[in-house]
Amino acid sequence: MTEHAIDLDAYFSRIGYDGPRTPTLDTLKAIHYAHALSIPFENLDVLAKRPINLDLASLQKKLIADKRGGYCFEVNALFAAVLDALGFDVTTLIGRVRWMAPEEADTARLHMLIRADLPEGPYIADVGFGGLTMTGPIRFETGIEQQTPHEPRRLLTHDDGFELQARIAGDWTPIYRFTPEPHRRSDYEVANWYTSTHPTSIFVQFLMAGRPQEGKWLSLFNRDFKIRGLDGKAETRKLESVDEIAEVLDTYFGIQLSEEDKALALAPYFEQWRAMG
Repeated sequence: MTEHAIDLDAYFSRIGYDGPRTPTLDTLKAIHYAHALSIPFENLDVLAKRPINLDLASLQKKLIADKRGGYCFEVNALFAAVLDALGFDVTTLIGRVRWMAPEEADTARLHMLIRADLPEGPYIADVGFGGLTMTGPIRFETGIEQQTPHEPRRLLTHDDGFELQARIAGDWTPIYRFTPEPHRRSDYEVANWYTSTHPTSIFVQFLMAGRPQEGKWLSLFNRDFKIRGLDGKAETRKLESVDEIAEVLDTYFGIQLSEEDKALALAPYFEQWRAMG
């Protein structure tokens, strides 16, 4: 990372963090947790057919000043810029999503994640994976179970490089696979353009929002609002109107939508989502 023009005071106010700003493991863990719980994962601008800009000024305006969320290319790019400005040794990586994908499915490299090298060794950080966003970094070490503030994670070696898994309700579930070579913003710009505009991308068809909270997960997929505990048990509620979706986004995800937002990002899709059940 090379951009340092980030307003750290505004960022830390946004995530409610007032701790040390030294590039240590404790700092990484603390701001990772605060960021994950404060800045939600969401794709409303994609549904509204607005451009998803990855330059730092745009990210600061949207995620900090406007108090919105974003998807991986946005929230992890902002987090990487923060870590870089604090003096962390940061490398950005890209992975293939495997969550809920059949083993035979050939998924593209469409997920951004972060490697931070510390005196204690390398760590993987990721504040942008929807309803399964990590709430703490894990050591870049394979074959061991690692606890986070939420569910345990582990890294395994794979033909595709490394596979991140989460233990959900007692079972290990693949999340994504990645390789260790660094990627540049130009790589993410291409993946971001596909993700936000291609007609087969799930992000242009379905509403998605995710936010971890202490001891639970919040997720929204189209009309299905789910609160899941760390034991895997979940309560699901069907939302019956555009206004009800907007209310849930405001109350649980901290996303306040204007009438224009509702008209562009929710109303054109609502009947399609209703028909899906």
